Amino acid sequence: MTLRFGTDGVRGLANVELTPELALALGRAAARVLGVHRPFVLARDTRRSGPMLEAALSAGLAAEGAEVVLAGVLPTPGAAYLSAQRDCPAAVLSASHNPFPDNGIKFFERGGRKLSDEVEERLEAELDAILAGRSAPTRVEGAAVGTAHRDDLTQAYATHLLTVLEGRRLDGLRVVTDCGNGAATVTAPWVLAQLGAKVDNLALGARPDGTNINAGCGSTDVGPLQAEVVATGAAAGLAFDGDADRLVAVDERGGLVDGDHILAIAALDLRARGRLRHDTVVATVMANLGFHHAMAAEGIRVETTPVGDRSVLEAMEAGGFSLGGEQSGHIIFGDLATTGDGLLSGLVLLDVLVRSGRPLSELASVVVKLPQVLRNVRVADRAGLPDATAFWAEVAAVEAELADGGRVLVRPSGTEPVVRIMVEAPAEETATGYTDRLEAALTAALGDP
Repeated sequence: MTLRFGTDGVRGLANVELTPELALALGRAAARVLGVHRPFVLARDTRRSGPMLEAALSAGLAAEGAEVVLAGVLPTPGAAYLSAQRDCPAAVLSASHNPFPDNGIKFFERGGRKLSDEVEERLEAELDAILAGRSAPTRVEGAAVGTAHRDDLTQAYATHLLTVLEGRRLDGLRVVTDCGNGAATVTAPWVLAQLGAKVDNLALGARPDGTNINAGCGSTDVGPLQAEVVATGAAAGLAFDGDADRLVAVDERGGLVDGDHILAIAALDLRARGRLRHDTVVATVMANLGFHHAMAAEGIRVETTPVGDRSVLEAMEAGGFSLGGEQSGHIIFGDLATTGDGLLSGLVLLDVLVRSGRPLSELASVVVKLPQVLRNVRVADRAGLPDATAFWAEVAAVEAELADGGRVLVRPSGTEPVVRIMVEAPAEETATGYTDRLEAALTAALGDP
C-alpha cells in the first residue's frame, strides 16, 4: 500500500509513511513519467526530515538519468516560477500547513503547472509497479547517470517578485511578517524591505530549527501576529504557511483578513483597473456566503470549483479568468503566476492599501461573513462516507432547517484521515450546534478511529 496523491501531492508521517525508500521509488517514477530531457528543480521547506527525503528523491531521479538542481529552502511558488521560467519539471518537499513530523512531495510539470489527474494516475501506477517489482529499474550507466548539484535560486525568485508592482513601492509602510518558521523566512522580509516597507525587527516565525515550522505561528496561528501588529502600530501583518503558497493577513486593528477578504479586495481593484477578465472571480465551495453576497452586490460573477488551487487554476484557464483563490489563502493571479503565492498575494494587497489610501480594515469590510464552523472529524472508515445514509439524512435535515440562511459542506480530506464538516449559519452558536449534531451522526455512521 503506497501513499496516494491528494489535493496537493502526497503527504504522510516522515520516515514512517513517507519513507526514504518510497521517496527513492517516487523519484524513479517521476523521472520516467515526466521525462529526463530537462533538469528537475528540487526545493524543500525547513522540516527536519527535508534533507533526508531530498537525498532520497534526488537519488531516484538521478538513477533514471535526470539532472537535479537542489534549490534548498524555497517557497513552493518559487519552484513553480523557476519551472515556468526554465521550462523544466520541479518537485517540492513540504507538508504545507501540517505539523513538522509530516512531510510531503508535490510535482510541477514543465511550465510550472501542477500535475493533471491523468499524469498523477500514471505516476501512481509507475510507483506501484516499481515497489511491487513489476517494473525493472532503468540501468543507465557512465555519462548517462544523472547528477545532483546545489544552486541557491532564492535570489532569482525574489528578484522576480520585485517586478510585480510594476515600479510602484511600499515606502514607509510598517508591515509585520510571520513566516511560520518555514520557507518564506528569508524571502519575505527581504522583498518587502527592497520595496521600501518598514520590516526591521518586525519579522515573527523567522528562526526555523527544523521542528518549529507552523508551531504557534504563521497562517495556522495568527494570534502572535495580531498582537504584534497592534503593539507596533503596523498597517498590516502578513502570515504565511510552511511552504509560503498561501497568505492570511491581519489589519491595523488586529482583525483577521483571510482568503475570502483578500480575493474580494483584489477582485474589486482589478475590475476598477480593467484587469478582471469577464468580471469574474473563481472561488471554491469553501468560500463564505458573505463573499458571494459581496461580489454579487458589486456585479462580479463567482465561478465555483471543488477545493484545491489546482481546481481553481483549471477553471481560470478554461474560462479565461484572471483571478481565483481559496478561503485558506491560496490566491492565484493568473497574469502573474501559475499557482498560489503567499508573498505575491501580500505584495498585491499592500499595493492596494497604498494606492487606495484606506486602512486594511476598511478594505476588508466589503465582505461581511456569516459565522462558519469547520471541524475535522477522525473516523474509522472514511471510505464509507458515500454510503452513510443515516448521516446524509441528518445533513439533509440540517440543510432544510437552515434554508437560505446558511449551508452545509461535507468532504473527505485529500491529505489526512479525516472528514471535514463545515456549517455556515446566521449565528455562531447555531453553526456550532449544527456541527456538533453532524459530528455525532458521522461518528455513529462511520465509527471512532
